[in-house]
Amino acid sequence: MSCSGAFAQTEPKETTASTKEDAVTKLEKSPWLLAPIFQSNPKLGTSLGAIAGYVHYFDENSRPSIFAALGQYTSTESTVAGVQARASFDEDRQRVIAGMVYGYIKNDYSDYLGTGIPLQSNSDVKGMIGRYTYRVHGNWFVGVQGLYQNFGIGGETAFDDMVLDVLGVAPYKSGGLGLVAQYDSRDNENLPTQGWLATLNNMAYRESLGGQNDFDVVRADFRYYMPHGKGNVLAVRQLNHFTDDAPTQVKAPVQLRGYKIGQYNGDYMSQIEVEERYRFAEKFTASLFLGIACTYGGSRSCSDSTNLYPAGGVGVQYILKPKEGIVLNLEYAAGKDSNYGVYLKIGYAY
Repeated sequence: MSCSGAFAQTEPKETTASTKEDAVTKLEKSPWLLAPIFQSNPKLGTSLGAIAGYVHYFDENSRPSIFAALGQYTSTESTVAGVQARASFDEDRQRVIAGMVYGYIKNDYSDYLGTGIPLQSNSDVKGMIGRYTYRVHGNWFVGVQGLYQNFGIGGETAFDDMVLDVLGVAPYKSGGLGLVAQYDSRDNENLPTQGWLATLNNMAYRESLGGQNDFDVVRADFRYYMPHGKGNVLAVRQLNHFTDDAPTQVKAPVQLRGYKIGQYNGDYMSQIEVEERYRFAEKFTASLFLGIACTYGGSRSCSDSTNLYPAGGVGVQYILKPKEGIVLNLEYAAGKDSNYGVYLKIGYAY
């Protein structure tokens, strides 16, 4: 009798634990991806949204392809929505990245472009971007890319309109085409633990492609991942962004976490980041990152501390899909002059 009673009590617990484990496993193996996204910073206020995606393998040797839609709404009554795709096929010889975005964004800058002038603005942004690369030998890829965007901006007040006019910030359309050269030896695009990624690309914006200005952009992006310990990774990124004759609003921006993209920019921008990713559980990692950026060109130089932008922060990640290496990433980052950001998103920053 007593043994029978003991079995009667323990069996439901085992069944419940097994059911929970099966449910988690099913979610990990499911091709569907659904996750919340969150962001809080002085530019967009607090935003909340979601991303929904589908993961597909075109063949056994290709990397996972992801097709997703996302949307966010902010406390400043800004809206951002888009669709994106990252595909690998033909045994990973061919790769495609594509996306479309729409945004109505209200900005509140306390110091716009380092002028010391506060500015409130609203802007409509519509854009499309695409990149195609082909594996030519080993880990080397070459390809082409294109972009079109329609960017409208206006001040919230008459004073803000005057500031935008003085700074040379105006609505514009831009269309560009460019070339891409890339070396990619990473073991996983989403959760790299070793290897290199080096990308050199340009974008030639021309009126003949539907834009309103002729200008050029060149980017050189280098990333290195070094494994150490039991599942830990040291990640390093060095990014360079160079512009020539670009309108004020699309000059090279500081892109470190913790800063508002577009508030600080220059003819040229270079930055370096170092991030330690520590695996403290089977499906959890923690990150600590530091970085510094510099805007320069013309009368600006990196010897002037005014043009230097340090940043640092911490994060924690949960591995949603171990096979694909897709993580849900919560980060806090801070920079100088009271700049900061809190982010909940899919994937590492790089």
